[in-house]
Amino acid sequence: MLTLTVLQRQNLKARAHTLNPVVMIGNAGLTEAVLKEIASALKSHELIKIRASGEREEREAMLQEICETLNAAPVQHIGKILVVYQPQEEEPEKKPAKRRGKPLTKKQLGSK
Repeated sequence: MLTLTVLQRQNLKARAHTLNPVVMIGNAGLTEAVLKEIASALKSHELIKIRASGEREEREAMLQEICETLNAAPVQHIGKILVVYQPQEEEPEKKPAKRRGKPLTKKQLGSK
């Protein structure tokens, strides 16, 4: 499970304020399908809100399990909303594709 500094947590809370819940955990609880959905949402968004049902202790346990299983950081737990953060892995920059074929003519370039 990742840990965050106080300043990082404050910044993430501010970013999460305008977000809507992406995943909802129902009465069945935290199933494998829900964990897969959370993992894919974190991969594409890195910061997500989750709406969970159940008692406070259950939601706290869900948040801990999510963070430990997916190597994410808990940001916030307010009411039935859980905010989770997982930094995206940096991908190496792709080089621009080289143009192949004939060079463009003056007419194609829009001669001046």
